[in-house]
Amino acid sequence: MATIGSIIMFVASIALLIFWIQILIVAFKTHIGWGLGSLFIPFVGLVFVFMHWQKTKTPFLRSLICVAVQIVAAGISYLGVSG
Repeated sequence: MATIGSIIMFVASIALLIFWIQILIVAFKTHIGWGLGSLFIPFVGLVFVFMHWQKTKTPFLRSLICVAVQIVAAGISYLGVSG
């Protein structure tokens, strides 16, 4: 069971990375300052997401789903190790 949880966590991590890259692409298309700020300064990406909600809604919500899947997969993995 731990192996399945680890695989699910890995796949969700890759998907999360892809969605944040999509948000970075939108940030760089908007302005190079937004792109660089989102890349190097903590929480600027979140500010950008909320200021440009219509453009970033889909990848942001999908990334939240990936985080939820990672949490569930971590629980599955933990139960597989301890059980």
